[in-house]
Amino acid sequence: MGKKKNRFKAPKQKAFAAPGSLTYIGKEVMERTQVHLTVYDQENYTFEELSQLQNLEPCSDSRLTWLDVDGVHETAVVELIGKKYQIHPLLLEDVLNTTQKPKIELFEDENQLFVVLKMMNLDENSLEIEAEQISLILGTNFVISFQEQDQTDIFTAIHERIAQKTSRIRKFQSDYLLYALMDLIVDHYYILIEKITEKLEVLEANVLNDPKPEHQNQIYLLKKEMGYMKRNILPLRDIIGTLIREDSELVGTTVNVYLRDIHDHVIQTLETLDSYREVADNIMNNYHASLSNKMNSVMKTLTVFTVLFMPLSFIAGLYGMNFTYMPELANPNGYFYTLGAMGLICIGLWFYFRYRKFL
Repeated sequence: MGKKKNRFKAPKQKAFAAPGSLTYIGKEVMERTQVHLTVYDQENYTFEELSQLQNLEPCSDSRLTWLDVDGVHETAVVELIGKKYQIHPLLLEDVLNTTQKPKIELFEDENQLFVVLKMMNLDENSLEIEAEQISLILGTNFVISFQEQDQTDIFTAIHERIAQKTSRIRKFQSDYLLYALMDLIVDHYYILIEKITEKLEVLEANVLNDPKPEHQNQIYLLKKEMGYMKRNILPLRDIIGTLIREDSELVGTTVNVYLRDIHDHVIQTLETLDSYREVADNIMNNYHASLSNKMNSVMKTLTVFTVLFMPLSFIAGLYGMNFTYMPELANPNGYFYTLGAMGLICIGLWFYFRYRKFL
């Protein structure tokens, strides 16, 4: 849809404050930005929704920290988190710039890995894809996730899994948590594709039964949205491939098998999108074929009626000539004979067309 697509309206960004100028994050700011702090290891687990960030400090022991930030349009919050976790300023700028394409970057000096993904949803009414930027930062013993919007927490399922002591996430390092967050987003693409499948099936049935101009618009719109999806999903192949091949202490070899599973899901999603774009093309062809058949049926009906009235028009025109002397003009029953002949001609032609299966 042209330049899209963040249809989520982002407030105007403020410039970063000078170092040391942040002393207090107001309550109204924290109401617009929700911050969830999860600290865990295999035996222990704590979860807290932070109301202020001044006392936020990274864990100094072996426990893992996950900081989940919902809403990135309060620059002061993002800057303070960056200061606490010593995140590179360029990385923070990318977090605030919600028009980023999916990508991966490694900041070797800070020993941090940065991944940008897109969470997408389908608007059932407008058939448009709404995209939300998800930024993930992987450190030695922490993961920070920045969700563009604060209306809903898309990582609720991950929070619930970590709360369970037997959860696999509790047994691995921070790189597995990064995988789990990415896997949740990729799995959501399947839900999105199922919705598109339902829309295509309904469109196909409507096009075959009663094609209308709005069906053509819906087909074009779905094709455009699937193209937009593909542009956001396609970079994931390289992102995950880089994570698998990256020679970094942040991503261990034990997580590679899980990353390969995401890689397979991404490829499958891309192949499905390509096949569905072909389905949309076929539905469009069916739409034009249905319109053509409908037009042919109308033209055939009009042609039959034209042929029926041609001999009648000829007879009426013949006896409508203003000559004084014409046969049958003086016949007292000539009018009824003429109407009878016209009726017989119509009936004869009608049965002839039925016999030839023109009707």
